[in-house]
Amino acid sequence: MSFTPHGKHLIAGEWVAGDATFQSAPASGSAHAFAVGTVENVNAACEAAEDAFWSYGYSGREERAKFLNTIADEIEARAEAITQIGTEETGLPEARLNGERGRTTGQLRLFAEHILKGDYLDRRHDKALPDRQPLPRPDLKMVQRPIGPVAVFGASNFPLAFSTAGGDTAAALAAGCPVVVKGHSAHPGTGEIVAEAIHAAREKLGLHPGVFSLIQGGNREVGSALVQHPNIKAVGFTGSLGGGRALFNLCAARPEPIPFFGELGSVNPMFILPEAVKARGAEIGKGWAGSLTMGAGQFCTNPGIAVVIEGSDADAFVSAAKAALSEVGPQTMLTDGIAEAFRSGRDRVAATAGVQELLTSTCDLRNATPNLYETTGENWLANHELGEEVFGPLGLVVTVKSADEMRKVAKSLQGQLTCTLHLDQGDAELGKSLMPILERKAGRVLANGFPTGVEVADSMVHGGPYPASTNFGATSVGTLSIRRFLRPVCYQALPDALLPTDLQ
Repeated sequence: MSFTPHGKHLIAGEWVAGDATFQSAPASGSAHAFAVGTVENVNAACEAAEDAFWSYGYSGREERAKFLNTIADEIEARAEAITQIGTEETGLPEARLNGERGRTTGQLRLFAEHILKGDYLDRRHDKALPDRQPLPRPDLKMVQRPIGPVAVFGASNFPLAFSTAGGDTAAALAAGCPVVVKGHSAHPGTGEIVAEAIHAAREKLGLHPGVFSLIQGGNREVGSALVQHPNIKAVGFTGSLGGGRALFNLCAARPEPIPFFGELGSVNPMFILPEAVKARGAEIGKGWAGSLTMGAGQFCTNPGIAVVIEGSDADAFVSAAKAALSEVGPQTMLTDGIAEAFRSGRDRVAATAGVQELLTSTCDLRNATPNLYETTGENWLANHELGEEVFGPLGLVVTVKSADEMRKVAKSLQGQLTCTLHLDQGDAELGKSLMPILERKAGRVLANGFPTGVEVADSMVHGGPYPASTNFGATSVGTLSIRRFLRPVCYQALPDALLPTDLQ
């Protein structure tokens, strides 16, 4: 099934052309023209979303679950076309796009199942105590309710799972919140065809047309207008620290401040403890190289830092990582801008005093090869910029003199999405001493693995202290992410007929 984009926005059930257009910049295939979003598009979409909330926000869980499952069905019906346009736009291989599509439909179905169970509602009931002294207690019921229209920003590195019908959209729709998506200009055609799937599902079920809109990119003014629109009650964002922080500040500066749930990335350090590096340092080094270069290193959970105590075992680990990285050929990066930012970050690391280059690389236009650097714990602690993310296949080994210096490096970290311990049985005491530090630094702590796989599950936390994310109490992956788009409401002494259906 071939797909040629028409380049329009989807606003309140209508495909809308624009006065101005921008050209996509695909890694292969033909470029296409797409409408540039405007403030007027934002206003129309947000007004329709608010109107839709009066029906969709009060719909039953069964109806919303059916909507989510139907969206998944419609995405699968367009599987071949999605893979075609997705690979052309991003340069990602077919297997990656197919897997990501499965993740996207899987999380839609997971949220459908989750809301049908009803546990997320956190229903509570304190019965009336009319005879209590000195004062009686009224009947109190509490339940989580949807907050209103939600804005979602598509991510550059996940054209499906973190974009138009990705985790933020799935969680918001499951909660009962209409969604306005700002598509990412790196993959506008992929966004368009997924929007077609959502549009088809909405029409099949006869839902309000304002329940979902897609406004294409091409204009930064659109993002600013979207997060500042008074009808928008929360924002989901996956992207860069600079862009996310700017939008976060706009949300906070509104007359009615709203929560901004920004997932902004991190360096995801690994701590390789002495017994583990002695027993299997070469194996860990090879595994690190594979994780570091997966998808050209363009994952927010890419493990960019490895901390190890100096010595011959550490040298063996580094040699194995270097050998494995040297075998990795050029990989296509997602956009010209991401490739340029990677070159800039690489040059910044290479120019830092006390950093030794172990593996040279090239980044020609959108093609990148791996980079490997090494520095000391002392130099790391003196140069905080080494802890800033370089989005791409770049690794930095930090060799420390002792377990105490390893703990100092851990304490110096900014907020992270993940921290990893590689340890064997003899490392238990050192690992135990690191755990209080790492759990303060990261949303997910893992052992003897690599963090690039983020399971979509009830227990997953994909977030962390700032700057990994802007809200340390939230996750953007897993069923707990629905709580971002709900708020608790207490009902005191209300007749059953006036209560939400989920409390009756």
